[in-house]
Amino acid sequence: MQYKRRLEARTSVDMIPMIDVVFQLILFFLVSTTFAILPGITLQLPESSTAEPTAMTRLAVVVVSRDEVYLNKDRMRLEDLEAALSGISAAERAEIKTITLEADRSVSYGLTIEVLDILRKSGFRGINLHTLEQ
Repeated sequence: MQYKRRLEARTSVDMIPMIDVVFQLILFFLVSTTFAILPGITLQLPESSTAEPTAMTRLAVVVVSRDEVYLNKDRMRLEDLEAALSGISAAERAEIKTITLEADRSVSYGLTIEVLDILRKSGFRGINLHTLEQ
């Protein structure tokens, strides 16, 4: 006596779990992406033919003049920059790997060095100098 099997083997591939995983990955990357917060001012950045691409960072310092320095979007004087940087907590400072420094083309070399000094005194070692590619 032969018995007929009631259940048949499924031969189709179920795509729903894979779609769920892909959707969750997309959401993860959308939420975890950081966006650059840069002030809306016009800078004449210096040009460099050997510039290398750098990743945008959460912290940006823009130098227009001694009286006009931006920390992300907050305007301040150069003298207030060190106090603003010291206001960043140690946990945030450990999380921030690098800072982007943008200086106008007309800013003197000495002023740029002063800003770099302030950044180093505040404990930041990775500093990206933003330039334009030629």
